[in-house]
Amino acid sequence: MNQLDYVIANRQVYLDEKKARLEELRHNLEEAEDDRQRFDVLTQLYGEFHSFNADSAYNISLRQEEVARRTGDSNLVVNALMNRANILSTTGMYHETLGIIDSIRLETLPDYLHPFYYHIKRTVYGLLADYAAFGREKERYTRLTNMYRDSIMSVNAPGTLAYVITKADMLNVGGDPAGAIRELEQFMADNELNEHDRAICAWTLSESYGKLGDRAGQKEQLLRSSISDIKSSVREYISLRQLAMLLYEEGDLDRAYNFMTIAVDDASKCNARQRIIELSNSYPMINGIYVETVRDQNHTLEWTIIIITVMSLMLLAMLLYMRKQMRRIARARRQVEEAYEQLNHLTDQLKASNAKLSEANNAIAEISELKEIYIGRYMDQCLVYIDKLDGYSKTVGKLVNSGKSDDLKKLVKSTSLIDDELRQFYEQFDRTFLSIYPSFVSDLNGLLMPEEAIVPKKEGSLNTELRIFALIRLGISDSDRIAKFLRYSLTTIYNYRTKVRNKAKGDRNRLEAEIMKIGRDVNRNTGAQQA
Repeated sequence: MNQLDYVIANRQVYLDEKKARLEELRHNLEEAEDDRQRFDVLTQLYGEFHSFNADSAYNISLRQEEVARRTGDSNLVVNALMNRANILSTTGMYHETLGIIDSIRLETLPDYLHPFYYHIKRTVYGLLADYAAFGREKERYTRLTNMYRDSIMSVNAPGTLAYVITKADMLNVGGDPAGAIRELEQFMADNELNEHDRAICAWTLSESYGKLGDRAGQKEQLLRSSISDIKSSVREYISLRQLAMLLYEEGDLDRAYNFMTIAVDDASKCNARQRIIELSNSYPMINGIYVETVRDQNHTLEWTIIIITVMSLMLLAMLLYMRKQMRRIARARRQVEEAYEQLNHLTDQLKASNAKLSEANNAIAEISELKEIYIGRYMDQCLVYIDKLDGYSKTVGKLVNSGKSDDLKKLVKSTSLIDDELRQFYEQFDRTFLSIYPSFVSDLNGLLMPEEAIVPKKEGSLNTELRIFALIRLGISDSDRIAKFLRYSLTTIYNYRTKVRNKAKGDRNRLEAEIMKIGRDVNRNTGAQQA
């Protein structure tokens, strides 16, 4: 398909080559030394114009007859008449074609003209059979077509193009398209064909594949035939029109419309009336579908514009709402700062109270120390988050004010901010926990078998397993809460806890109770200073 698109895009190149050949033949005609040589050049010109321009081919056949009569060679005269009959059948003038061909006595023809004679007969009767309006006439013309098909095979040597094409046509009509494919593919493999002959073989193959119901094979051969037709600069063809119909059925409307338009244009320029009639039956259908498709696309475009307009208004409303929310956040931030100052004052009072009660109850003192530390860290973290929120709001505000909606969407959708904050949060947790229980890692490993010791990647930090048991040491023993804190699945937390319990030196069921005793004897004043 890409190759066909390419040759269509370069049609003018092949047309220029065709014009150069025609110009060379015209020059040869002017330089011809006698009528016999002129007749030969006119025959070549007729061959070039036959599938390119019916009017020119017809005029050349008239000139051929004139030259042939001057030579006095009756065979050349008959040849010129047969050329005219052949081109008349292309233009749909079947009565005139039969009038000429029936006036020729077969027994007077030289052997080399017999194939041409039978070809014209088979062609015109085949066309009459195709367009017959009533069954009786169609049957008669079909019988004559089959008869002259047999005649063509009888006068052409086996292995020639005319013989193989006719035999393949006979096999297709006779219900053996697979046999036709074998004949044609063998012939194409054994012979070097020009573009025009290759187009004829590929077209006949497409007919065979179509009768077999092999749509892919039919389409491929139509593509090959269309490529060769365009490369040989012919305008009287069937392949491209048939390919357009297949593409229409497949839903490729743009190509179908383009190919059909080219086929109509070529048929008109060639004056191939029978092709114009065939095209007139299918072109309006594709054209109508194409126009309807364009109309639907325009309708869809209108709705798209409406939707975009509505979404733009919604986005504007959202931006105004966000601006209002930012103001509320700013007020809330000021309130948090005031609450923080009050909390600092209360924290000082709480420290004094805890100092007085520490001697009475070491357990309560330990809890108080933890509370003081984590409240302080919590407030520090709050300040950091408030500052980051302020920076984030300013960034959003700048994007809103500058109208960079795409950058705003990227910023809102980005997860990097959350990932960085989680990483910093866990680092802060590790530092805080290890500042309270500096020997936690070594004490925990002391409860495990020596070969199963858990070593963090970096000193002063914890890995996932250590964080789980750090939370247990802080009194958070519920796996669901641990899973939410560490952002893991509940199953993962269960697996980690089971895995570490299996590493215990003593009773695995007592491991977590022993972990709760780690750091009990730590100096309270050290903890208070750290807080």
